[in-house]
Formats: sequence, C-alpha cells, structure tokens
Amino acid sequence: MDRRNFLRTSAAAALAAPALSAMDRNAIIEMRYVRMRNCADNQVHRNAEFTGNQLLPAVQRAGIGPVGFFMSMIGPDSPFMLAIFSYPSLSAMEVAYDKLRADREYQKALTAFNSLPGQNFVRMEGALLHAFDSIPNIEVPKQDGNRPPRIFELRTYESPNSKTLRQKIKMFNDSEIAVFRRCGILPVFFGETLFGRNMPNLTYMVAFDDLAAREKAWRTFGSDPEWKKLRVMPGYTDAEIVSNVSNVILRPMRFSPIR
Repeated sequence: MDRRNFLRTSAAAALAAPALSAMDRNAIIEMRYVRMRNCADNQVHRNAEFTGNQLLPAVQRAGIGPVGFFMSMIGPDSPFMLAIFSYPSLSAMEVAYDKLRADREYQKALTAFNSLPGQNFVRMEGALLHAFDSIPNIEVPKQDGNRPPRIFELRTYESPNSKTLRQKIKMFNDSEIAVFRRCGILPVFFGETLFGRNMPNLTYMVAFDDLAAREKAWRTFGSDPEWKKLRVMPGYTDAEIVSNVSNVILRPMRFSPIR
C-alpha cells in the first residue's frame, strides 16, 4: 500500500479518531523523535547542523508550519531531538511530503547526511496528533527579540480506554486549559494521539520562562480553587480517566521558530 492510501485508510479506520469535520478544522501535529547517544560520531552536533541548515529551510519551502525543534533537557532516553511539524489537515501533510520529496536541494543534502561515516542517530520514532477543539492550532509564544529562550514541557496522559480519553479531553477543553492560562502555564498545543506509542493517550506542550517559573506556575495550579473542585468531580478524577502520566523538559534549539 502506498503512503497516500495508508494515510487515508488509517485515518478512516482509527477507532478513536475525531469526526471528519473536526479533522478538517483542527491541525494535524507530527512529533518526530531522533534518539541519539553521546559517542564518537557526535550525533547531537550532526543532527543540529543538518536540521538547522537543511531540514528547517526545506520544511519552510514546503509550507509546513508552525514548526519547532527541541533538545531534551530533563527526561529519560536522553539525548534526543524532538521536531514538531503542524499541518492544516491530513491532505495538507500529504502535499507537504510530496514537496519535500521533490525538493532537489533538500534531497541532495539528505543523501549527503546519510552518507556520513558512522551512525547519525540510534533510531527515529514519531506520533501523529489531532489538535483539541479549544486550541485547534499550535500557539507560538510571542517573541520580542530580546528575551532568552523559554523552556518547554511535554506531557503525555495515557487513558484506560477511548471512552476515558474522551472524558479527559473534555475536561481540558471545558475548563483545565483555561486554568492553565490563568496560572501562568502557557499552552503551545494539545492533541489526541492518532498514531503512536502507548495509545490511547493525549499529549500537550506548555512553556515557561525558566525552571523557577515552571515550579511557581505548577504550585499555583495545584492550589487553584477551580482546579481543586474539578479534579474531584465524578468522572474527572485521575483514578477514573488517567492510567499513566509522563513528561520531559525541553529547550528550543538555537534556530527553532518556537522558542
């Protein structure tokens, strides 16, 4: 089966996929992990140079965006790079991939990258998300040109089944994201995982000025009166709708448009 038919068939067959009208309205977010190790091949440097000098210009020429590139700061399986790509729809993703394959400059650079001696990375893995209704597109944090880069937190909530996942998504859409904003937690994206590991789950990214600001914001969130009421409501407790939570802290790479 070719890639086009795979995308169409898989999207239609996904058990917990949103309605097609929502699929056309909310962004598709691709998360691509590049797992590396610290070794003589200098994998971190290699991938940073290729990504900043070749991949980023190519995805911009293909009209992909918003995009962001991050390195692990605190988290398991470090070091790794995380690339975030956003598309208006699955069909737009298909068109963008066609443009990348037809981009001679990028393909030449990719061939050269793949021809380097040694190993460029350990493995790649990816996930495809569908953005929530309450935050249907990536929200790029504002930049004034002078401020230092933020730190970013990526969190994944696994649910026992698709029904409880829908309930957790409703909780975020109806109330929890608004509490985040009020408490100084800056949303970047929230998405249901269509394809990826440990499904069913949702993944979101939030931003903070620095680690101290992160600690303060989460403390404020934990003591927020609305959140305290929300978290114990029947049908919204973690014991009912969340089976596992994982998170990593990321820093934007020097060329990342999201920073």
